[in-house]
This record gives sequence, C-alpha cells and structure tokens, in this order.
Amino acid sequence: MQRRHFLAIGAALGGLLALHRSAQSASAANDRKWDLSDDEWRKRLTAEQFQVLRQEGTERAGSSALNGEKRKGMFVCAGCELPLFKSETKYESGTGWPSFFDFIPGSLGTKTDYKIVYPRTEYHCIRCGGHQGHVFDDGPKPTGKRYCNNGVALKFMPG
Repeated sequence: MQRRHFLAIGAALGGLLALHRSAQSASAANDRKWDLSDDEWRKRLTAEQFQVLRQEGTERAGSSALNGEKRKGMFVCAGCELPLFKSETKYESGTGWPSFFDFIPGSLGTKTDYKIVYPRTEYHCIRCGGHQGHVFDDGPKPTGKRYCNNGVALKFMPG
C-alpha cells in the first residue's frame, strides 16, 4: 500500500512539474521580443500606425477616437497587443492625445529623444519596440507623470 501511495505522489509531482514548465515556456514565448522586418510590419499595420510605431512619428493632436474613451478596460499596443495601460489610469490632460498617469509595470521601455533639440523621455512597448509617446513630469497624483500617447499606437480592449 505504501509503495502505491509513493508512486501516486511521485506521478502527481511529476505532472505538476511538467505543467509548471509548460506555463513557464508559454510565458517566455509571450514575453519574447518581436523582431519583424519593415515589410512584415507594413503588412500588420496601417500606414499611420507604421509611421508612428516604427518611425517614431506623431499623430495630429485631437485626431484620436481614444481621447474620449471612458469605458473600463485595457489599452494595448497596436503593434503586438501587449497591455500597456489600465483604463483607471487615463485622464484628460487637455493636450489632444490620450494621457495616462501610470503604466502596467514591465510593459514600457524608455530612451532620451533629442528630435526637438530639447531632451525628452520617449517610451515604447517593451515587446515590439513600438513608439508610443513621451512622458512628462506634469501629471496628476499619485505619480505626477503624464504618459502622452499617440492614439494610433494603441488599441482599446473593453472589459
């Protein structure tokens, strides 16, 4: 009886270990950085999305339908659908672009941008590298940050 019990426990532990390894592999595959060619990106994105996400462009202020989005949900990268912002962190900044005071940890990377001579902090999707916008220190509490995002670089997922 003890041997059967020991074998059953061993089989259960082996199954749990396999399940854990499978979950780790799926998570790692989901977290893997995307490295697509410009042609592959052009097939996935609209011309405006390509210009913003891949060439660090900026959409015209006030042009995004996401400016008025007030439903509960998630704002994800338009390039790879990685969740970037929760709807609870969106606020009206008066700038003409969707703005957020915080982001989902681990979803954004930053670099210094000198395109207008004055240094600004540009942020991008950590998975696909898609340019999202710039972050400023004039946002509301609790962070004091304003993540000023190109609407065309985002998709809204209600829920």
